[in-house]
Amino acid sequence: MHFHRKTLVAFVLMFAFFAVLGTFPVQAKAQNIDSQKATVQLTETQKNELATLHKEILAKKKEVISKYVKYGVMSEEKGKKIISRLEKRYERLEGNGFIPKWDKSKRKDSH
Repeated sequence: MHFHRKTLVAFVLMFAFFAVLGTFPVQAKAQNIDSQKATVQLTETQKNELATLHKEILAKKKEVISKYVKYGVMSEEKGKKIISRLEKRYERLEGNGFIPKWDKSKRKDSH
């Protein structure tokens, strides 16, 4: 059981590191995505489950950033800015009913 905890912690830290740096290159590329998004409606139970998961992820990301600040990897000011952005992302996601908006990416796809 101890091995699984270490694996989970490593995964969360790796995910948080890539997410913070903005190098997590996952994008949906299906032509019928727009039509699917228009028809998807989550139930309140589904929204609550997603909210719980996203809150846990947000808390872990904040914890990782706080450790980076504590260990001197980044300044307190930069840590606060990153945490603020993470909180704003959560608020946008919550405002969208926990349905992500992937089509408005600032990055241009060069492939």
